[in-house]
Amino acid sequence: MYEPVETDTIIDDHMIAMRIAEKGFVIAYEPKAYAMETGSADSKEELKRKIRIAAGGIQSIFRLKKAANPFRNPVLTFQYISHRVLRWTVTPFLMILVFILNIFIAQQTQHPLYIGLLIGQIVFYGLSLVGYFLEKRNLKVKAFFIPYYFCLMNYAVIAVLTGTLKNRKVLPGKSRKENKQR
Repeated sequence: MYEPVETDTIIDDHMIAMRIAEKGFVIAYEPKAYAMETGSADSKEELKRKIRIAAGGIQSIFRLKKAANPFRNPVLTFQYISHRVLRWTVTPFLMILVFILNIFIAQQTQHPLYIGLLIGQIVFYGLSLVGYFLEKRNLKVKAFFIPYYFCLMNYAVIAVLTGTLKNRKVLPGKSRKENKQR
């Protein structure tokens, strides 16, 4: 079932599995299988990793056309779009939009639900900010680091997409000219 992917593929493990799924095969979970990977030394290195993954995700959207075709395999398409494509394209922007809109809705309606949601968002982003400052001091407290890591992940997607839109260097190790030629 394996077929080599393009040599410039950024996240080859994802592409290999998805190309197999595009052929109609099911990618099964094996509970006894495991992989070991060393963690990033710090958030700076993790951000580089997340930018690479986000760039690879965007790259895969352009290459996995069969996976995005609901007429070929509607279940795979739903899974791919809901679990990957949305996360690598619109989710970070929607998070910002939802926060801004919730400020306006809470102000206008004064409804306890919207005020509670806004407070929850502020607390979450506040925890993320504290996580950022703690991480700068090499302290990782889960209650702060998890929101920070989540925001870092979404920031990486925004960095890749805005870099793409502004025609900047997006893919690690590639020049603006090389990215343009893609």
